[in-house]
Amino acid sequence: MLCNSCVKFVFFQAARINKHIEQRQFIKLIKSVNATRSISYSWNSLYTARRTMMVDTGATAKGGPVVDVSPEKDDSGGYASGGWKSEDGKLSCGYSSFRGKRATMEDFYDIKTSKVDGKTVCLFGIFDGHGGSRAAEFLRGHLFQNLMKHPSFSTNAKLAISETYQQTDMDFLDSEKDTFRDDGSTASTAVLVGNHLYVANVGDSRTIISKSGKGFARLLFNSVSCLTAIALSEDHKPNRTDERRRIENAGGVVMWAGTWRVGGVLAMSRAFGNRMLKQFVVAEPEIQDQEVDEELELLVLASDGLWDVVPNEDAISLAQAEEEPETAARKLTETAFTRGSADNITCIVVKFHHKKAEPEGSQQG
Repeated sequence: MLCNSCVKFVFFQAARINKHIEQRQFIKLIKSVNATRSISYSWNSLYTARRTMMVDTGATAKGGPVVDVSPEKDDSGGYASGGWKSEDGKLSCGYSSFRGKRATMEDFYDIKTSKVDGKTVCLFGIFDGHGGSRAAEFLRGHLFQNLMKHPSFSTNAKLAISETYQQTDMDFLDSEKDTFRDDGSTASTAVLVGNHLYVANVGDSRTIISKSGKGFARLLFNSVSCLTAIALSEDHKPNRTDERRRIENAGGVVMWAGTWRVGGVLAMSRAFGNRMLKQFVVAEPEIQDQEVDEELELLVLASDGLWDVVPNEDAISLAQAEEEPETAARKLTETAFTRGSADNITCIVVKFHHKKAEPEGSQQG
C-alpha cells in the first residue's frame, strides 16, 4: 500500500499522466492506491465520482420533505461531481469539487429543494473552511435547515437569511466551546423562492450571474457574446475600505502579512467561527435580491480556489459554452486547476431554462 504522500502525488499529477499512459493503465494506477470510490477517467476531466440524489425524510416547519441534491462530503478527498434538474424543467444545476493541491479537503457544498408555504424553494451553497473543516461541515449540515425553519422565511426572506446566518454561527461556536479548535468558514449562498433570488455572502467565496443582451444588440450578435457577468457578492477582504473601518472601530487591526489580514492572521474580514477573532470577524451576511426574468441565464457559485485564477467573465464564458451544467462545473474546476490554483476548488453552476417565444410566421395558419 502506498503512503498518503504518494497518494497525494498521484492525484496532483493526474492531468499530466494522461499524456503518457493509456486509459486502462491509469485506472489500474488509481486502484493501486486503494481508492475508496468507483472512479472513471476521461481525457476531458480528471475523474468523476457519480452520485445519486438523496431525500431527507424530515420536513420544514411549513413545507414538505427536503430533497438533498448534493451528497455528503467525499471522504476520499478526490474529485466529485453531479447534476440535478427540476421537475418542471425550468432549472438545472451541476456541481464539481476537487481537493486540488491541498493536502486536505476543507470545501463543502450543499444543494437542496423543498416546498415552503406552497412555494418551490431551491438552495445552493458553497462553504470554504479554513483552519480545519469543522465549520464548513457544520454549515453544510445546518444552515439551510435552519433557514427553512425560520418563522419569517416566507414573509421576509432577507431578515430570515441574516438572522439564520448569525444564529448558525453562534450555534457552531457553542458546539466547539469545549475544544481547542478555532475553525472558520466562508458561506456564499443563493436561495431561489419562486421567481425571486436572494444571494447572501460571508467571506471570500463568490456568486455571480449572467444576463443576456436585449433589443438590437441581441439580434445582431448571438446570445453568448451578449452575456454579461454580474457579481452578486463582494469579497470580504480586510483591506476593503468599509471593512477595514468596521474592524478598526471595533478595536481590531488590519496589517500586511503576505496579504492583508485581520490581526495579521486571517485573510478575510467576515467568517463563521474563528472564535479568537469574533469581535472583528463577524458572520453578518451581505444580501442582494432580484427577480428572475428571461434575461437571467446562469448562476455560478464558487470558492476562492476558482476565483483566484478565473475572472468572472471567463467563468461565464466557460460555463455558457457547455450544454449541461454538470459539464460546465467540471470545466470550471479543471480550468482553475490547470491555471495553477493552489486551493481546494468547488463550484455550482445553475442554468435557467426560459420558454422561448416562437418566431413570427412559424405557425401555419
